[in-house]
Amino acid sequence: MANEKIIKQKEEEVNSLAEKMKQAKIVLLTDYRGITVDAVTGLRNDLRKANAEYKVIKNNITRRALEKCKYEGLEDLLVGPTAVMISTDDYLEPAKAVYEFTKKNDFYKIKGGIIEGKVMSAEEIITLAKLPSKETLIGMLAGALLGNISKLAVALEQVRLQKEA
Repeated sequence: MANEKIIKQKEEEVNSLAEKMKQAKIVLLTDYRGITVDAVTGLRNDLRKANAEYKVIKNNITRRALEKCKYEGLEDLLVGPTAVMISTDDYLEPAKAVYEFTKKNDFYKIKGGIIEGKVMSAEEIITLAKLPSKETLIGMLAGALLGNISKLAVALEQVRLQKEA
C-alpha cells in the first residue's frame, strides 16, 4: 500500500514539473556541488527578483518530466547533483543571474537547458547570458536612431542655408 502511495506522489511530482517545463521560457540544469547555503540563498533571491524558481529535484523526476515534454538531449546531463531553474516570464534575466553566479562560484556550473522550447547546450546559454539586457539594447537603438536623425537635421539645415544664400 505504501509503495502505491509513493508511486502516485512521484507521478504527481513528474506531472507538475512537466507542466511547469511546458509553460517555461527557460529551464536551466545546473551542477551545484561545492557551494554554500548562503551562496544558494543569494542566488535564489536574485532569481526571485527575475521571477524564476530554483529547486533541487531528483534526477529521475527531472528525466521523466523531460521525457513527458518530449525534450531530448538533456538526459546525459542528469548525473550528480542537479538543480533546476525555471522561469515562465523571461529567459534573459534569469540566465544572466545564473551566469553571474557561476563567475563568482568556481564549482557551480550550467549543464544545459531549454529556452523557449529549444534544447540548448551550456555554451549557447552562456553566450545568450552575455548579451546586453533588453532595456540596454533598446537604449542603444534609440541612441543610434537619434544620432542619425540629428545628422539629417544638420544636413537639411545646411541645404536650407545654401538655398537662402
